[in-house]
Amino acid sequence: MKYLDEYRDASSARKFAEAIRRITTRPHRIMEICGGQTHAILRFGIDEFLPPQISLIHGPGCPVCVTPVEMIDKALEIAAMPDVIFCSFGDMLRVPGSNHDLFHVKSQGGGVRMVYSPLDAVQLASENPERRVVFFAVGFETTAPVNALAVVQAKKRGLTNFFMLVSHVLVPPAVETILGSPNNRVQGLLAAGHVCAIMGCKDYEPIAKRYRVPIVVTGFEPVDILQGIFQCVKQLEEGRAEVENPYARCVKSEGNASARSLITKVFQVVPRTWRGIGEIPKSGLGLREEFACFDAELEFQTSKCPEVQSNACIAGLVLQGIKKPEQCSEFGTSCLPDRPLGAPMVSAEGACAAYYRYRKRRDLS
Repeated sequence: MKYLDEYRDASSARKFAEAIRRITTRPHRIMEICGGQTHAILRFGIDEFLPPQISLIHGPGCPVCVTPVEMIDKALEIAAMPDVIFCSFGDMLRVPGSNHDLFHVKSQGGGVRMVYSPLDAVQLASENPERRVVFFAVGFETTAPVNALAVVQAKKRGLTNFFMLVSHVLVPPAVETILGSPNNRVQGLLAAGHVCAIMGCKDYEPIAKRYRVPIVVTGFEPVDILQGIFQCVKQLEEGRAEVENPYARCVKSEGNASARSLITKVFQVVPRTWRGIGEIPKSGLGLREEFACFDAELEFQTSKCPEVQSNACIAGLVLQGIKKPEQCSEFGTSCLPDRPLGAPMVSAEGACAAYYRYRKRRDLS
């Protein structure tokens, strides 16, 4: 299969692994930003191909994981209202708020629906004019265009019962926060190819220059990731800090102009709170004033809930790359995929879920 089998080719993977070993002369710490890359690294055992001097650090690249508890609580309160149909992607349904999750609301009679697209929620609003339909818009830059399209479609249809609870976050400001932290351990970055396919690579150029960190745009197959690590290590060994894009089959330097235009039309940049990290300026998207009639936070009056995190859960440290899931005392014991203490064990892109699925079970077998 073109663009898949060749990037899972074992011979090509071994060649990159050997090349990494040959050029590595000292320790390097590299962060993969995206949770999808984390899952691929553990699924294919990529970290075990690397020389011991290379340490991979898992970043905050899971939008479900970084959604703060206060936003989850707001979603739970809205979803429990009797005239509401609350729509969400499946991995948000089990993310715990302060007391319970959306599945619990559904079990108590709440109108919670799992959808595969925000356009499904638009259609539900059209078919149920007597109900208020809310879509939980969580995601990075990758999902922002289709969410923007849903708002445009709702306006075009003249719907007055469609709303979005927006919790969109932007990757580059979070990367800057991590690199600027006194606890920062990151020396090189693997940027998420799907985000760059939308937004391009240019936003990373000043970050690479300011923090003297090489940034390599990387895909999600084993050869993609090993190539990204190779180019990152090569820069580190040569004392360079540049943005490189070996994922050119999917990513253009300027990104997708149509998608960026749609995002800019509907959304504006706002501050956003990240779970375990806190508020990061200019790190999120919110609806523009001309689309404020679709803003669920303006439509629904909800309680102000403080950020609450289980003392046993180290999600914040995992999301910042300070600790790995297996360093949590609750990992694989009281925190399990069907009984999660925190979002990283729930999401399909969560680091804890990846370690449990691909490493914990293997170690126990």
